[in-house]
Amino acid sequence: MATCPAYPTSPPRPHWWQRAWVRYGALSTLLAISGLVILALVREQTGTQGFLVGLGLAVLPVPLLIAAFRWLDRVDPGPWRNLLFCFAWGACAAALIAIVANSFATRWIATATADPVGADTLGATVIAPVVEESAKAAAVLLVFLFRRRDFTGIVDGVVVAGVTATGFAFTENILYLGTAFGTDQLTGDRGIASVTAATFFVRVVLSPFAHPLFTVLTGIGFGIAALSAGRHRLRRALLPVAGLLLAMGVHALWNGSAAFGEFGFFAVYAAFMVPSFGLLTWLVIWTRQRELGTVRAELPAYVAAGWLAPAEPYALGSMRARRIARRYGRRHAGREGSRAVARYEVYATSVAFLRQRGRRGRAGADFTVRERHLLDALWHLRDVARPALEYAARATAPPAPVPRPVPPWAYPYGGAAGAYGPAPAPAPPGPYGSPAPHPPYAPYAPYAPCASYAPYAPPDPNRP
Repeated sequence: MATCPAYPTSPPRPHWWQRAWVRYGALSTLLAISGLVILALVREQTGTQGFLVGLGLAVLPVPLLIAAFRWLDRVDPGPWRNLLFCFAWGACAAALIAIVANSFATRWIATATADPVGADTLGATVIAPVVEESAKAAAVLLVFLFRRRDFTGIVDGVVVAGVTATGFAFTENILYLGTAFGTDQLTGDRGIASVTAATFFVRVVLSPFAHPLFTVLTGIGFGIAALSAGRHRLRRALLPVAGLLLAMGVHALWNGSAAFGEFGFFAVYAAFMVPSFGLLTWLVIWTRQRELGTVRAELPAYVAAGWLAPAEPYALGSMRARRIARRYGRRHAGREGSRAVARYEVYATSVAFLRQRGRRGRAGADFTVRERHLLDALWHLRDVARPALEYAARATAPPAPVPRPVPPWAYPYGGAAGAYGPAPAPAPPGPYGSPAPHPPYAPYAPYAPCASYAPYAPPDPNRP
C-alpha cells in the first residue's frame, strides 16, 4: 500500500532566549547596571574630585594598550563588537565582582582571625588573584562559546583576554589613583613626592601591562584549545583551566612581591615580569608570522581554481604589502577603495584559515556554505582589490639577482668558446669515485586540495 510522503513542516521556532535581540538586550542591561553600580562605588570611595582625577590619569594607557592588541590582530582582525564587549565586561562586570567579593572575603577573614593586617595580606595574595582572574576569564569564556567563528587561535585568545584586562585595569586605576589623590588632599603633599605621583608611576608608567599579562595566560589556554581537534575533548577542557591557574599564580606572585622586603617589588618586576612580558610578546609575534605563512600556503589552491590572481597569495601573506595595497586603493578610489581592499584582505585571510581547519578536520559541517560565502564576497570586490594587490606584490617583491661579470682569466680555455676552442668536458671520477653532482631541486609545488575541499570554480565574467 502506497503512503503519501510526510507533509513538510516549517522549522521549529527558536526559544525566546535563543533570539539574538534578547541576548544582546540582556547582556547590555547587565553591563549597564554593573557600570552604574561600579561608578557609584568608586565615587563613594574616592570622592567626586578624586574620581575625576583618577579617571583622567587612568585613561592615558588605554588607547596605547588597545592599539597594541589591535596591531597583533591585524592578520585576521576580529569584529569591534567583541572588543567593545570585552572592555566593558572588564571595566564594569569584572571590576564589580572583584570589589564586592574581595571586600566581603577580607572582612570575613579579619572577623574570623581578629587580625586585620593578616587579612589584608591574605586577601591581596590569595583572594584577589582568584576572584579577579576568574571574573576576567568569564569574558574570554563567553567569546569562546558564543563567538566561536571569531576565536580561532592563540592570537584571538591573547587579544580578547588582553582587552578584557585593559578594561579591568582602567577601573582599578581610577580607584587607586582617586584614593591616592584623596590622601594627598589630607596630608597636603604635592608634586613628585605625592602619593598620587608614586601611584601613577607604578601603575601607569612602570606596569600598565600587568593585568593584561596575567589574563593573557588564560587567553593562550583558550587559544590552544581552539586549535585542538574536536576529538581531544579532555585537552580542550584542561588547557583553559591550566591557563587560568597559571594566571592566578603569576597574579599572586605580583601582589605578594611587597612581602619580599623593601625591594621585593622591583626584584619581582625585573626578574620575572619583564622577561615574561618579553617572552609572551615574542610568542604572539611568532604566532602572527605563522598565520601569515598559513595565508601564503593555503591560497594557491584558489589561484589554481581561478578565484585569485597569481600574485595575491604573496601580497596577502605580507603585512607591508597589505598596507601598500590599502594605500593604492585609497589613492585611486578614495576612502571606499581603501575599505574595499581591507575587506578583501580580511575575507581572503578567513578563507585561508577556514581551508586549513578543513584539512585538519576542524571546519565543521557548514564548511561549504562559509567557503562559498567568503569566495563570493571576494569575487564582488575583485575589481578594486586585485590591481591594488598586484601593485603591492610588485612593490614588495625581492629584487632579481644581478649576475656578476666573470673575468676572462677565470676560463682556462678562453671562455665557453674562446680563443682555444670550447671548454673541455668535466674530468671523469677519480679512483675513489667522486660523488656525482646533486641534481637541482624541483620547484615548490603548492598545496593540492583534496577532493572533498576542492574550491568552487569562479563564475564566468563574460556570461550574462
